[in-house]
Amino acid sequence: MSLSLTTTKTVNIGDVRLGSGHPLALIAGPCVIESELQALKIAEQLKRITGDFQVPFIFKASYDKANRSSIDSFRGPGLHDGLKTLKKIRAELDIPVISDIHKEEEIGPAAEVLDVLQIPAFLCRQTDLLVAAAQSGKPINIKKGQFMAPWDMKNVVRKMEQSGCREILLTERGFTFGYNNLVTDMRSLALLRELGYPVVFDATHSLQLPGGQGTKSGGQRELIPHIARGAVAVGCDGLFMEIHPDPDNALSDGPNMLKLDTLPTLLQQIIAIDRVVREK
Repeated sequence: MSLSLTTTKTVNIGDVRLGSGHPLALIAGPCVIESELQALKIAEQLKRITGDFQVPFIFKASYDKANRSSIDSFRGPGLHDGLKTLKKIRAELDIPVISDIHKEEEIGPAAEVLDVLQIPAFLCRQTDLLVAAAQSGKPINIKKGQFMAPWDMKNVVRKMEQSGCREILLTERGFTFGYNNLVTDMRSLALLRELGYPVVFDATHSLQLPGGQGTKSGGQRELIPHIARGAVAVGCDGLFMEIHPDPDNALSDGPNMLKLDTLPTLLQQIIAIDRVVREK
């Protein structure tokens, strides 16, 4: 099977187009909003870098990390203040924004600000959350659970379609591989794309070591360029990467976040690979 020959519909997110016939898009930003100033600075830098390479860009940052390993872990500013920051970034930089939702009551406020609502991997089978998100009228990015086979995502897609949503992105982020480890099955990208919607590859969470440091997760960020290049070579419509200027001191997911100053080199490489794949 050649994924590049599998036609998917186009999903429109602001000025960004994902799907067949469109160039690779980047969904990127810090794992969590650590401060409004930092998030804005990172968004500005990412917009400049992606603009230099003409890569369509959606800014990502979580207002709340509800599934942290420890009760003492930093979760972010919360719904109200986090959405305020994302609204400012969206307005001042004129870029689309995405963030996670965890509960049905978050959907209304989030939909007023966000261009895309994201369903976290652990919640991808939560029917009430999926149905309510589908009925928001917003595009929905659904992360495939670490416990799910790619072909089982057809049931998730069916829930969304029957609830009125056909603006769907499907994100691969690794599969549980024993204790504290994930593995990426590149076949999943092709199999997910057979469901008819654009597929995104999460190159940073796929290298997370869940709970691998006792009270927090570890990661293998040194491998991000390798699996990102591999996923683009297989064929995907977007890359998802959490990016931080100083991952060693990040408040969440530092071990599996890409260092910001390494992004230009990686983008240059994956753009070249994406062009080859799309010319098949």
